Amino acid sequence: MYAVLLGIHIFVCFLLIMAVLLQSAKGTSLSEAFGGGSSNVFGPGSSASIINKVTTVLVVIFFFTSIALSVLSSNKSGSSVINKMQQPPATQQQQQQNQPKVPLESK
Repeated sequence: MYAVLLGIHIFVCFLLIMAVLLQSAKGTSLSEAFGGGSSNVFGPGSSASIINKVTTVLVVIFFFTSIALSVLSSNKSGSSVINKMQQPPATQQQQQQNQPKVPLESK
């Protein structure tokens, strides 16, 4: 279930990126970005295009798959691949015993 939901989530992410990139910009200059270029700050009252509706649907799907993935991942066990690894046979003390003794101070 988790893998299927993760695959759907990743697919929706790519579709959402494409939908946002395909939208046309409402204001192209810097003054229009801050509302100083026109009297309509949010643009003219036009009807929503199909790409805006698709983007809205993808955002809602992205939101719910994100919440579902977080709930499913919190129910998983806390095991890790690192916890399953075996300890190396040689410890640090054994390595130090095999090394030759070097005097730390000269006389």
